[in-house]
Amino acid sequence: MLPNMFLIRQKFEGNSIDNIADGVHEAFVQVDLESEVKKGQRIAVAVGSRGIANISAIVQSVVNELKLLGAEPFIVPAMGSHGGATAEGQEQVLMSLGVTAEKIGVPIVSSMEVELIGQTADGVPVYLDKSAFESEGIFLINRIKPHTDFDAPVESGLIKMIAIGLAKHKGCVTIHTYGLAKYIPQAAETVLKKGAIIGGLAIIENSKEKTAHLEVIKAKQLLTKEPQLLEKAKKLMARLPFKELDFLIVRAMGKTISGTGMDTNVIGRQRVEGLPEPDSIKIKRIAVLDLMDNSYGNALGIGLADFTTKGLVDKIDFKAMHANVISTGYLERGKIPIYLDTERETIETALKTIGPVKPEKATICVIRNTLELEELVVSESLLPVVQKLENVEVIHSIGPLPFSNNGVLQLFYGS
Repeated sequence: MLPNMFLIRQKFEGNSIDNIADGVHEAFVQVDLESEVKKGQRIAVAVGSRGIANISAIVQSVVNELKLLGAEPFIVPAMGSHGGATAEGQEQVLMSLGVTAEKIGVPIVSSMEVELIGQTADGVPVYLDKSAFESEGIFLINRIKPHTDFDAPVESGLIKMIAIGLAKHKGCVTIHTYGLAKYIPQAAETVLKKGAIIGGLAIIENSKEKTAHLEVIKAKQLLTKEPQLLEKAKKLMARLPFKELDFLIVRAMGKTISGTGMDTNVIGRQRVEGLPEPDSIKIKRIAVLDLMDNSYGNALGIGLADFTTKGLVDKIDFKAMHANVISTGYLERGKIPIYLDTERETIETALKTIGPVKPEKATICVIRNTLELEELVVSESLLPVVQKLENVEVIHSIGPLPFSNNGVLQLFYGS
């Protein structure tokens, strides 16, 4: 017997930037780049693979601002080993984000070739995208956010894009092999000393995954400024309003949701050998039901779940996923969990494994994905917790988990 479920809503605070072009322009106005950018200068604009809100409009606006300064920008994918670690795959990822040569109005130069440009103080080799290396300047675009693998003053953002994104597959493997937290800033510092980086546009999103802050940072300020922006991003990040759950059901995972498919900061699991698991939330069982189409078969992070569906497994491009998993070295994240034929069977089977808790008494939460956490569906047993939270309201009762005749969960489906 399945418990009665309720739709609840978290009330997130946070302003957002509605006019992206104006926001980017204001960010450029605040920083004098005229001395950094010369007329006719070929500038490589580094764009990653993350599901950043308004990314196409942001890239378009950055390109326009660089053109106003007299530059001749072009786009390079800066996404490490994503896109199956191929030039074609990385350009396809950009296309899925609405970043195309036709739309933005500048060429996209996608290549996996890199140049060895130096080494860190500890002797770790540092690589840089060959096209970016041969340009007359590099401008970065990336979101500042907590990383899914480690906690440090510098996590995911512009500095990581220098060290890993622009280092392509070869550099990505190298940095993951030696250690992210220590060598991301060291590798970035090595590149910055070469003088190739002009600066970058830092993006912070609010808890509703909307653009909240845009800031241009010059190269010489990156290593000091980014940690400050990371603290701001952490305060705005959306999380589940619970400390413990018997069962979390994730409607869909994907690379545009998180580098690990599901954000480890939300689900409380990292599965990184040698590192303790986060203590932000304890979840007995996690089931993920589907893989987003714009992940192009890359289901890295599937190993964070305990159960999944045959439908998700059938969508996996194992070549693309294995290229990404192996380059990180976090093999647990690429292991396929127990999978069942239908979503209903997956959920009912998982509930049999939560211990001496009857399903109708289990604490269950259903989410769209680990980015969209404003609306949640929770079991009746969680209502006493919900009612004590000031920023959470109960919308209405749903009844038992609803399924179609072919076993598809009818919650957040197609959203």
